[in-house]
Amino acid sequence: MKLLRFGEMGAEKPGLLDGEGRIRDLSAHVNDIDGAALSKHALDQLRAVDPTSLPVVDGTPRIGACVGNVGKLIAIGLNYADHAAEANMALPQEPIVFFKATSSISGPNDPVEIPRGSTKTDWEVELGVVIGSRAKYVSEAEALSHVAGYCIVNDVSERDFQLHRSGQWVKGKSHDTFAPIGPWLVTADDVPDPQNLAMSLSVNGRTMQNGSTRTMHFSVATVISHLSQFMTLEPGDVIATGTPPGVGMGQSPQVYLSAGDTMVVTVEGLGEQHQTCIAARD
Repeated sequence: MKLLRFGEMGAEKPGLLDGEGRIRDLSAHVNDIDGAALSKHALDQLRAVDPTSLPVVDGTPRIGACVGNVGKLIAIGLNYADHAAEANMALPQEPIVFFKATSSISGPNDPVEIPRGSTKTDWEVELGVVIGSRAKYVSEAEALSHVAGYCIVNDVSERDFQLHRSGQWVKGKSHDTFAPIGPWLVTADDVPDPQNLAMSLSVNGRTMQNGSTRTMHFSVATVISHLSQFMTLEPGDVIATGTPPGVGMGQSPQVYLSAGDTMVVTVEGLGEQHQTCIAARD
């Protein structure tokens, strides 16, 4: 299934993308696409619904982040060897973990703000993992059984804030709009191998990132198991699993985003994001 949320920011409704690419309204069956709707039992109930029985959503509504009420937005740094090399950073011996503020979450096609004082706003296409059941001290062998589905995350980053403003990376990762998520959550049963997905990102029509989840240093299962040793993962939590090479910081000379720039972000089977950069709003 492809689950999504549509409507104005803060008032999104739950939806399903049918086989013809039409949005169907799921409001009669769930309140939202959030932790409560992502358990195995809840997803099985949604699978039993005949899509043709659901109202078709007319027009082209705004698409919101595909998960609502996200409790934790966790990210993994330097999880692709070739990205670590372009960043001139050593490949970690265990996953580098940081958080993005949940206030940074936005829809997949919403504008991306360039923060005030920014000189190095960058892009990162990532595979997002959405947790469907509580995970605490889980093994790698059982880790994927806790996944409700997968989505695209653009881990937008302000590199100067991230690396040179002291403290953790969170300063450069958490500006409003720095976490476009979606367009839809593809349930795990429709993603047979999360370690074999092509991914790409273009800026102003030029392909900058062109990689695959095959080259992850730590697999999705390893990441989930590792995180669960330090914190309980709850339904609706989202994990951004790292980015392949081709970020602006890794270019020679370096290239960063400015107002007016456009991005197209894809992960195989998970849809496509389209964003235009704008100056930060109050």
